[in-house]
Amino acid sequence: MKGEKSVVDKPATLHWAIRLLYLECAGLAGLTAYLVVLDLTSGDLQVASAAALTVLAALAAVSVFFVARGLGRLAVGARGPAMVVQLFVIATGGFLIQVHPLWLGVVLMALGVLTGLLIVLPPSTRALVAGRDKP
Repeated sequence: MKGEKSVVDKPATLHWAIRLLYLECAGLAGLTAYLVVLDLTSGDLQVASAAALTVLAALAAVSVFFVARGLGRLAVGARGPAMVVQLFVIATGGFLIQVHPLWLGVVLMALGVLTGLLIVLPPSTRALVAGRDKP
């Protein structure tokens, strides 16, 4: 019927959580690109440490992408990893508040809290649980 929504439609809370996760993924991809540039242009470089940091940033970007994609497909199993990502974002923000830049730390903490709340709000939970039953 016109105007009716199915039980497994994604609510706005889940849509925004997914968008914010993709934003975090884009931020990590940008960080990876920045680290690659630093790796290639830095004269005084610890090659093993620099390569490890760059690879970890790239793996984090890919992991967050797949978590966001899983939430987009209403996979209830993606909710836990998405919350772990938010805890890391909040912890990173707390670290940046201590060592500067302060504004970036505040933004990251707010982003982590907001995304985490959107993931656990009742409409998101209902959509994820209902999505488990879809074919």
